[in-house]
Amino acid sequence: MGMYVHLLLLQYYLVSSLVCNAVAFVEEPSGGRSDGYCGRILWAQTQGTRRDGHHEFSLRVEGHPETYKPGNTYRVVLLATSPAYFRGFTLIALKEGREGTTDDDYTGQFQIIDEEDTQFMTNCPPAVTESTPRRRTRIQVLWTAPPTGSGCVILKASVVQKKIIYFQNEGSLTVRLCEKERVFGEATETPAIECCACGTAKYRLTFHGNWSEKVHPKDYPRRANHWSALIGASHSRSYVLWEYGGYASEGVRQVAELGSPIKMEEEIRQKGDEVLTVIKTKAQWPAWQPLNLRAAPSAEFSVDRTRHLMSFLTMLGPSPDWNVGLSGEDLCTKECGWVQRLVTDLIPWDAGTDGGVTYESPNKPTIPQEKIRPLTSLDHPQSPFYDPEGGAITPLAKVVVERIARKGEQCNVVPDSIDDIVADIGQEEKEEDDTPETCIYSGWSPWSACSSATCEKGRRMRQRMLKAQLDLSVPCPHTQDFQPCMGPGCSIEEPPTCMMSEWISWSACSVSCGMGMRSRERYVKQYPEDGSLCQLHSEETEKCVVNEECSPSNCVVTEWAEWDPCSVTCGLGMRRRERMVKMPPLDGSMCKTEVAEVEKCMMPECHTIPCMLSPWSEWSECSVTCGRGIRTRQRMLKSDPAECNEELEQTEKCMLPECPIDCMMSEWSEWSECNKSCGKGHTIRTRMVKLEPQFGGTACPETIQRKKCKIRKCRTKTKEERGGGGGKRRRRGKQGKDAAVEEQAGCRMQPWTSWRDCTKPCGGGIQERFMSVKKRSKGKLMASCKDRKEIRACNVHPC
Repeated sequence: MGMYVHLLLLQYYLVSSLVCNAVAFVEEPSGGRSDGYCGRILWAQTQGTRRDGHHEFSLRVEGHPETYKPGNTYRVVLLATSPAYFRGFTLIALKEGREGTTDDDYTGQFQIIDEEDTQFMTNCPPAVTESTPRRRTRIQVLWTAPPTGSGCVILKASVVQKKIIYFQNEGSLTVRLCEKERVFGEATETPAIECCACGTAKYRLTFHGNWSEKVHPKDYPRRANHWSALIGASHSRSYVLWEYGGYASEGVRQVAELGSPIKMEEEIRQKGDEVLTVIKTKAQWPAWQPLNLRAAPSAEFSVDRTRHLMSFLTMLGPSPDWNVGLSGEDLCTKECGWVQRLVTDLIPWDAGTDGGVTYESPNKPTIPQEKIRPLTSLDHPQSPFYDPEGGAITPLAKVVVERIARKGEQCNVVPDSIDDIVADIGQEEKEEDDTPETCIYSGWSPWSACSSATCEKGRRMRQRMLKAQLDLSVPCPHTQDFQPCMGPGCSIEEPPTCMMSEWISWSACSVSCGMGMRSRERYVKQYPEDGSLCQLHSEETEKCVVNEECSPSNCVVTEWAEWDPCSVTCGLGMRRRERMVKMPPLDGSMCKTEVAEVEKCMMPECHTIPCMLSPWSEWSECSVTCGRGIRTRQRMLKSDPAECNEELEQTEKCMLPECPIDCMMSEWSEWSECNKSCGKGHTIRTRMVKLEPQFGGTACPETIQRKKCKIRKCRTKTKEERGGGGGKRRRRGKQGKDAAVEEQAGCRMQPWTSWRDCTKPCGGGIQERFMSVKKRSKGKLMASCKDRKEIRACNVHPC
């Protein structure tokens, strides 16, 4: 009953918001899809509560491009700024100026990266939505741009937060991209799926690492940085070493986590005829050195019509499971020739087997295993590639693939250029056998099928033709070659084994209301060693029911979310799951569909669990407010401590902005002597700057201070001493006031000396000058004739 009242209030809030904003009811377009579902999606978006100019949600295209290149793939990210979050969303790509009411209004192609987060919307395939409703702050998908001539594209998103839909026609949830102008001579089409080239081609792959402290300074591991041994192959389309959206094989995992290529090479060689050449280079320690100290590693490989793809990978270490590489790079051109040269920048990708976020994160296996995905600058604030603006990651390496030879008759449509001809001169491949130079053969044919279709031993054959025998006295070897084999699924040692993964969670129901179908999948983790196919099922389907009645008075709801954990860890408890109202009934009535379910759950008997632990707490704040520190998280023991050896606390490093450093000063010097021997003068003291302020620290205070001083009152001359009232006034001459001082108190003084050198080169020093008595007068005033000294401050600038 409480849930019903809550939905009633939400319905009232949504309706009242629409009325207050004077948004008119829009009739569902009639020119759209047969069921009008895409039209309903857009209707719900435009009728939802708007927040123009509100930036807690934003839609970004990685690298912030203003244009798109036809056929290129871009990463699209939907973000919520903390503390905001969203539970559901809808993402579409429309041609500019279109309303989304027909199939032709949509453009480009979305690609799902993580099926646990995103899926294509039921009955509206161009749109992407959430797989399960739950709190999230970020989702990402790939979007492939449309072909040439498609014009500008508008990417739009709507989000669901607290069961209210927010949408923006302009602003942070809308991105506009226009087609990049084509450069003359630039390819506009991807190579044909089926290769039509003839003969074979030989290539040299050269790997240029660019991962260095200068280019990637954040947290760069100064010790033990390296590239692992590079491993790859030229292969057919039916074999995939690795690919985005796929799962890492055991060989890929060992390269990604351990830098070991042994298992990967074993997997490659098990593929038999699907692989033409294994590609290998040595590891590089350290990761980067100038080319004048170490040549870039390279390897040679060949391709033919059936095995025209090239893939490789290499680990950057230390790292959790990060690599660079190419997957399924096609070296066959649409003109039935072979690519002359290929240069590609390499961005790091995550193998999905370890959850670390920094170069030197402790081992943290990802269970269940996640799909391979490219790293982005928005993955985690502690990532060495993190950029809050979502900019593109600077490439870590570059690979150059150059064709160095062709063999056999070629059938390329475009005539050979001079570069093609020169590259082939003197580069003919040599067969790795004992063929005499006087015997000229054709190339070996592919292996035939095995002569045995059962587990009995058989043979397979390949052959070549003798074209010419230049010296009849030298015999030419055999023209046929045989190899033992057995039928599919057979092995000499033991029956083939096929290792499968766990079942992936069920897909969304195939319909938005009524009865439909849903499916789940699992994948082959390890094929039989003899290369035969697995006979175990990799897909299951079952019926599902969503929104039993399909009528205007019914609301559209999401799929059920996953069940919450059981309320107890042992014994009998309860668990709950929810779903959300995605669209209210079109006739304005109240949604009556249940949005929550509760059921009993049975856990193992309490006394049978020797070690019961609570979930890990959230990570604590960093132990410092600036600079490097650590953070911790804990979990509680809920059972007998004597039966449990699990760790209860974990720590990891954290990095905050550098701490401000205040200016540091020396102690004050002693006060100097007064600069006057009588009357008013001054004295000074100084101090030095020992450390300049850094990172916004407190500025340096004064380095010199003065204060007044008075030793005694100067004696006033008598009339006679001044030369009498009517006598001639003595001229002061060049010395001015100094000359008057000379005659003061009846003393004759030497002129002032020049100023002495400063006592310090910086930070505040003292200079002195002196005046000595020239001729002392006789009489009672003799005592006042004394040598004099003056001081002043100098070099007061900071050191």
